[in-house]
Amino acid sequence: MASLMKQADPKPTHTQLNRHLGLWGAMMMGLGAMVGTGVFVSIGVAAGIAGPSVLPAILVAAGVAVCNALSSAQLAAAHPVSGGTYEYGYRYLHPTLGFTAGWMFLCAKSASAATAALGFGGYLLHVLGRSSPGAVTLLGTTVSILVTLLVLSGLKRSNLANILIVASTLTALFIFIGFAGAAAIRQPGNPLVPFFPEGENSVGAFLQACALMFVAYTGYGRIATMGEEVKNPRKTIPAAIIAVTAVSAVLYMAVGLAAIGAFGAVQLGEATRAQAAPLEIVLRSLGHPTAATIVALGAMTAMLGVLLNLILGLSRVALAMGRRGDLPSAFSKINRNGSTPTVAVIAVGGLVTALTVLGDVKLTWSFSAFTVLVYYAITNTAALRLADTERLYPRWISVLGIAACLFLAFWVEPAIWMAGLGLIAAGLLWHRIMAATSRSQRS
Repeated sequence: MASLMKQADPKPTHTQLNRHLGLWGAMMMGLGAMVGTGVFVSIGVAAGIAGPSVLPAILVAAGVAVCNALSSAQLAAAHPVSGGTYEYGYRYLHPTLGFTAGWMFLCAKSASAATAALGFGGYLLHVLGRSSPGAVTLLGTTVSILVTLLVLSGLKRSNLANILIVASTLTALFIFIGFAGAAAIRQPGNPLVPFFPEGENSVGAFLQACALMFVAYTGYGRIATMGEEVKNPRKTIPAAIIAVTAVSAVLYMAVGLAAIGAFGAVQLGEATRAQAAPLEIVLRSLGHPTAATIVALGAMTAMLGVLLNLILGLSRVALAMGRRGDLPSAFSKINRNGSTPTVAVIAVGGLVTALTVLGDVKLTWSFSAFTVLVYYAITNTAALRLADTERLYPRWISVLGIAACLFLAFWVEPAIWMAGLGLIAAGLLWHRIMAATSRSQRS
């Protein structure tokens, strides 16, 4: 009888996600999110705007990212739950700022995920020597659906896939640095002259490049948003975030120096605008078609890594927003084994796929720059509210992070930041509607 009763017991319902990630796994998740669209595309975009001064822009962006990373690290260590700055804003600041952070993250990163999916389709067709916008869209939607199914299968399998993707991507980048770096050494003259773009707005171009390059570092936030799934979060999260930020800065500088030295900043920017595959074009122009193909394959795996990590991170923020009632309560549901917020993953995957079906997501990188800088300004503000017993780093780091984020946010194109402000207003209206609905249901 006891045996029958035991068999009849329902499986436990989980309300918290399991902790699967150690230091290595957390670092690989961060690198999978950081070493992707940023290194394969954004360096070329920023070089087209700022010329060779994109190189110090990489360092300035890294400095801003370090401030934000340290603020994120101590917040995630003190409050290790899914949702990242969305949760920190609620806990340490005000519900309006918490909601704004979550809203900015969902809007910006969903479009970025769709861009990564389309980028994968574009790189694949480029390797095959074909060009068809319809085929790019079809491949992008297909890979978006497949990655969503992978995330639904659970974090352990997703983490293994991410490690393989990161290894492939890093191999491709090392090959690029080797071939392009050797060519840069042999180039006559100085490819870094003129260092700043000519014209009256050279300072503005440099600051815009800083803002655009900052986005390339923001993948470390994926570690914080998945804090509920990290083992020993107080030690693991800060160590992983600092490590991936440092590794990425060195890698971006090496790629930037090699590409500009071998090909030139102006040409790199033009190649990015024309085909969105600048690193591959550099190697083909240098007479290394095999290496160029390997780099293109690495770019494809990088796009997969970005897409995988963005869907993971987006679903965890949607999970947190569902728990608080900022999204429908169904988003807070976790599967029976506690590994996946199923409804949130499906919803996020559906949104990303829908954006992919629309085709080209124009100006996504600049839009992401504004929204992500606002997001991290809120992160740094929340870090200032930590108690002394929770604080890991000096307060001035967070103050510097706030100032840098708000300053750089408004150096993107005016149309972009005005659209971003309009999106914030629309989100806050939604937030008020959801709050009023919740109050009426309680009464």
